[in-house]
Amino acid sequence: MHVLSRLSEANRTAIAHITDELDPLSLNWLSGYLAGVAQVRHTGLPAQAPVSPELSLVPAAAAPAQRPATIVFGSQTGNAQRVAEAFAQRCEAAGIPVRLLRADRYPTRELKEERLLYVIISTQGEGDPPDDSIAFFEFLSGARAPKLPELKFGVLGLGDSSYPLFCGIAEKIDQRLLALGAERILDAGLADLDIDTVAAPWQDKAFGFLETDHQAHAAATVPAAQSSNVTVLETQTRSTFTRDNPFQATVLQSQSITGRDSTRNIYHYELSLEGSGLKYQPGDALGVWPTQNAKLVEAVIQTLKLDPQETVTIQDKSHTLQAWLSHYRELTQLTKPFLVELAKRNNDAVLQTAVGPDGLSTLQELLKTHQVLDVLERFPATWSAAELVQALRPLAPRMYSIASSQSEVDEEVHLTVANVHYQFNEQDRWGVASDYLARLNEGDTVPVFIDPNTRFRLPEDSNRDVIMIGPGTGVAPFRAFVQERSVQGGEGRNWLFFGNPHFHSDFLYQTEWQRALQDGQLQHLDLAFSRDQENKVYVQHRLLEKAADVYAWIQGGAHIYVCGDANQMAKDVHQTLQEIARQEGGLDADQARRWLEELSAQGRYARDVY
Repeated sequence: MHVLSRLSEANRTAIAHITDELDPLSLNWLSGYLAGVAQVRHTGLPAQAPVSPELSLVPAAAAPAQRPATIVFGSQTGNAQRVAEAFAQRCEAAGIPVRLLRADRYPTRELKEERLLYVIISTQGEGDPPDDSIAFFEFLSGARAPKLPELKFGVLGLGDSSYPLFCGIAEKIDQRLLALGAERILDAGLADLDIDTVAAPWQDKAFGFLETDHQAHAAATVPAAQSSNVTVLETQTRSTFTRDNPFQATVLQSQSITGRDSTRNIYHYELSLEGSGLKYQPGDALGVWPTQNAKLVEAVIQTLKLDPQETVTIQDKSHTLQAWLSHYRELTQLTKPFLVELAKRNNDAVLQTAVGPDGLSTLQELLKTHQVLDVLERFPATWSAAELVQALRPLAPRMYSIASSQSEVDEEVHLTVANVHYQFNEQDRWGVASDYLARLNEGDTVPVFIDPNTRFRLPEDSNRDVIMIGPGTGVAPFRAFVQERSVQGGEGRNWLFFGNPHFHSDFLYQTEWQRALQDGQLQHLDLAFSRDQENKVYVQHRLLEKAADVYAWIQGGAHIYVCGDANQMAKDVHQTLQEIARQEGGLDADQARRWLEELSAQGRYARDVY
């Protein structure tokens, strides 16, 4: 008899419900756990302990008296999750008991029982927590957080120093845990876009503390009987091309998709991945390693009267100054650490205020409006080539939401990129990667890699409805979503909210969306062209207009996705969804907030915002 026939309808429904909400790593854990249960019932032997991003990594033979350390991560794009998972796996490989949980899966009632806690968390936009950490951060910051006199902790923050509140959430958690009476066992790590520079030594110290503690416990404990603890993880064929070893993708097509009178110049790129072995899913991003514009590099060198061919050695790496600035250092994004170094060389009152304790608004204004060249011209100072290279942040790849489904385009990847080009003090300024891409011709190559985004995935069940909210270039992943859903052939409905300034010049992928409507691949398309009428209309206004249907879709199991600007659009949409819950569901403000948090925890409300 087939095994499924032994299950009741209720059991099958329960299994489908549980597995639909789990990510692949959690499903691996569940399969291992169930295998262990079967082993116990069949043989009476101890069950094997599988690895999970949300559950304990405690080996089956671990001494029960030792409470495992807890690693909590909060991640928007996946970087903090990857760092946390690698750290947990390092501990598990050394036989050190730890448990790893995403912040929205952490049972906050257990905080008062913790003895050793590591928090690895990113900061989004203007100092906001990642979506999966909002409730955890609010609990920790609020009156319900318990006193923690027995807790030891460490915090690692990931952020972007071109924002004034760099790693602000990590710093707040670090200070809050101290205020609750916990003991900090290592200084908070504040990692910039070159994550490993800070994250690697922080992890070494954190691991060293765990290792010492574990050895002390093991010496004081009667060894338990050893049993096999083999963890079988799903393995996939991986490409040899990574962030540190990018693939040279050939440009197949480069085409402007906005009208001549548009205020925005947006390009559609098609790149070949043939021979790379690179695989991606809708929702993932493509990392692009750019080269700085040669005019900008020359202007920086001339402003400081330096020799472009001078060799500079930093951390055992030697390049000419021109090479450092062209390929390895940020010039288009200003950072606070660079301003701090500049302030040591120039006493201008504005500059001193910006880096001082009360200069947040001045700092914000400088970071928002100035690039490196602009402050070098505004605040003249003497620099050596080595000092300049040391002060500048390492150049980081730029991540672009992928605008294609590999099921549809095979060994290609498509991007939707707004070309950043403007005037500052009557001089040309660029965004480093968009300018780099715009200067390429068909046949040129681009160094790229895949950056997975596991929190921005289509539902496993293709019969689920999806609501996609993506103004401007935020529509890119939804082009991939609709392509993928068409190939899947499920019964789930697709609803897209798109906005941009003008219908006639800014309707990105217009013919594709119209064809998708005609072919039944898109059931609803709501448009918000903000400048085509006297009163500006944005996607959140269209959501409110369709509030009853939006709420009915969500309550019927639909997944909601938001992609685009984090600083305004995403916040407005977030508030609008809560307003819809109050209006259509009769919820009060606190209930509406918790309703949206629960959707996020279930993976049914996902945001890819920047």
